[in-house]
Amino acid sequence: MISGTTRLIAHLGYPTETFKAPLIYNPYFDKHGIDAVVVPMGCKAQDYPDFLKLVFRLSNIHGALVTMPHKTTTMDLLDEISTNAKVAGSCNAVKLGAEGQLIGDMFDGEGFVRGLVRKGQRVKGTKVLIVGTGGVGSAIAASLAAAGVKQIALHDANETALNGLNARLNAHYPQTAVTSGSNDPDGFDIVVNATPLGMRKGDPLPVDVSRLSPETFVGEVVMKAEITPFLDAARDRGCKFQVGTDMLFEQIPAYLEFFGFPVTTAEELRAVARI
Repeated sequence: MISGTTRLIAHLGYPTETFKAPLIYNPYFDKHGIDAVVVPMGCKAQDYPDFLKLVFRLSNIHGALVTMPHKTTTMDLLDEISTNAKVAGSCNAVKLGAEGQLIGDMFDGEGFVRGLVRKGQRVKGTKVLIVGTGGVGSAIAASLAAAGVKQIALHDANETALNGLNARLNAHYPQTAVTSGSNDPDGFDIVVNATPLGMRKGDPLPVDVSRLSPETFVGEVVMKAEITPFLDAARDRGCKFQVGTDMLFEQIPAYLEFFGFPVTTAEELRAVARI
């Protein structure tokens, strides 16, 4: 039930047809009697800078979830930005500060790292290969650096994205060794596919899986299928792995903390979701 006291969380993006967040947050809010609601708001790119400022002038606004194509644009509209968002170069959550300032953060990578930890994978001091340095790859790199990995190797055909992430990591996490170039997974503790490879039938695998050690933990961001061809091949090698939707469900507790709501587990969110 939505009433005059309901706290509004705007889900900002375009188009809205594929939005999953309302189907996860709202059943959770309903179950626990939390007077809040996530509402999809389709906002085109040309209208977004003005609309973000206006939506936060609503008296019942509590925060915003930000998705494509606005994650990068949001960075120039904020008053305070977390280190994670700065390294990622994008933002997917905004809230009001005590003085009315817009505060932004990025939780894609946090969800990925929380998933690793919950599966018993050691993160601190490890060597990581990330294939793909776009928005999600950058967010994962930021959170892994914050978690204390020893080395991050980056691979991407887009040199602009690759070099930009490399520079941001070096600026904010100088203690983490960052290299760029090869996608050879040999010798890494964690290998991440942060590319769209696996979305379409016939896509090549992001790495040569014959070079994967059975001791390597493999992470995926593609959510089209739970077991993508990459994960299937890695599983055949004996690797432990994390599916793409794990990142989605694991990041929501971090969002709830950010917005000041009661926190739950990824398992409960999966159980109540209506996806």
